[in-house]
Amino acid sequence: MVGGSNEPVRASGADGPDIPPGPRRSPEVRMTPTPRRPRATSAARADAPKAPPRPFVAHHLAPPHEILTEAESAKVLGELVTPVERLPKILVSDPGLQTDPKYAALKESGERLVGRLVRIRRPSATAGEAFAYRVIIPPTREE
Repeated sequence: MVGGSNEPVRASGADGPDIPPGPRRSPEVRMTPTPRRPRATSAARADAPKAPPRPFVAHHLAPPHEILTEAESAKVLGELVTPVERLPKILVSDPGLQTDPKYAALKESGERLVGRLVRIRRPSATAGEAFAYRVIIPPTREE
C-alpha cells in the first residue's frame, strides 16, 4: 500500500479515476457546516445584568506613582533645571496613576490633573531607589 492508508485499493474501471490510497477521505464522508446560532439582539443585551466594575488592583511589578502638588512640582523643576515641556509625558488615563491613593480623590473632586508632575519610584541596584518624573497630558481621544 502506498501512502500508509488502510483503505482498500480500488479496482480499475470503477466510478471515477484510479486514485492511490492516501490521507483523503472517502466520498461518503461529507463535511457540513454547523448550524448558526442566533445572535443576541441589542435589546437582549440591554436586559442582561451588568457586572459591577472590577476594583483596581496594582500589579506587584508596577512602580508606585505619586502625583505632586503645585509647590512640589515647582521645587522639582528647579532642581532638574529643565522646562516642563522637556519632561516625558504620561496620559491622565494611565493605569499606573491609580497606584497613588490620592488619584481617586483628586479625580472625584474635579481637580485639574493635566499639567501636574508625577514622581515614579523604582528600585535600583546601585542607587537603592531611582526617581523618574512625568508630566500628565490629556487623553489623545475621548475616553
